[in-house]
Amino acid sequence: MTFPRRVGVLTFHRCINYGSYWQARCLVEGLRARGYDAELLDHECDAVTRAEWRCAFQPALPERTPRSDFAHYKAKGRKFVQAFEELPRSPGFPLHAPEAAGDYDAIVVGSDEVWNFRHPWYGSKPIFFGSGLSTPRLISYAASFGNHDAADGIHPEWAAELRRFSHISIRDENSRQLIRGALGCDPELVLDPCLQFPGAIVREAPPGEAPYALVYGHGLPRWLQEATRRWSRRTGIRLVSIGYGNDFADEQRIAAGPEEFADAVAGASAVITNFFHGCVFALVNNKPFVSAPSAYRFNKVRDLAASLGAERRLVEEGTSDESFDALLAEPAGPGVTRAIAALRVRSDRYLDAALA
Repeated sequence: MTFPRRVGVLTFHRCINYGSYWQARCLVEGLRARGYDAELLDHECDAVTRAEWRCAFQPALPERTPRSDFAHYKAKGRKFVQAFEELPRSPGFPLHAPEAAGDYDAIVVGSDEVWNFRHPWYGSKPIFFGSGLSTPRLISYAASFGNHDAADGIHPEWAAELRRFSHISIRDENSRQLIRGALGCDPELVLDPCLQFPGAIVREAPPGEAPYALVYGHGLPRWLQEATRRWSRRTGIRLVSIGYGNDFADEQRIAAGPEEFADAVAGASAVITNFFHGCVFALVNNKPFVSAPSAYRFNKVRDLAASLGAERRLVEEGTSDESFDALLAEPAGPGVTRAIAALRVRSDRYLDAALA
């Protein structure tokens, strides 16, 4: 049996976002641990870079970032740039010239929202559908359509591009329905790389810090902010906001880089988040968590919880203080742990077959 040795990974690896960075890193490191010469395809685009940095400084638009926070967001961005430079990457090439990416035995597209037509700067870029790439084998791993809802379908031209993939896997039910409707096949549901290959994420909690709960996200609804503050007062556990400013928290760690983020989750007593990877990192670290996903992230978070049997972790306005106390006192539980283990086996089998 001949195995492809040179594997390119095509994803959003330069986003100033903890989840995007870590899913890219974990997927490449996971493939390398399986014996493949894997590297990220280092696509470049000035317009995308400008959009990324605008978002980094103004993440919560239309709410404007206080000028006092700009220096913290700048420091955070610099830490991400340094982290990007340490990732295994191909020589740079233009995002709009995929034929310049080079030759690979296989190219793995994913994870992240690589097929989200509504992504504000990466949406509908042909490269993420395999157009122009030089490889005999196109594979997707844990790809997502993000907030492009299954009810809206896929245009036949994009469906034709996706038919060039020899193997397709997705990470959420919404994406599965889109592929099923467009291609008439049932793609494999696999784990996000951070859950599948968590080795670089799992670490010892930093010593000597008083108990804290980590707040991760922006635009958290007022009712969630208030419920979290009440929980903090009842338990005496302080609130630390990471990556973004949240004025209801006791401490702001806006400038944290990717490694500092991983350390902070490892040291937390619990996690309150409206982000997909906030839930993922809590699960990797076996931390209690609650989530109230934003409209943009609703499909991803809902489907993650459903696939693992963790639906009760999704809270809403009217969730009682007693429920908050219970949810933030204990990790997700053995049933969720078993579901993750089963999906890891399934994800391994998918990669074995796709790269064989």
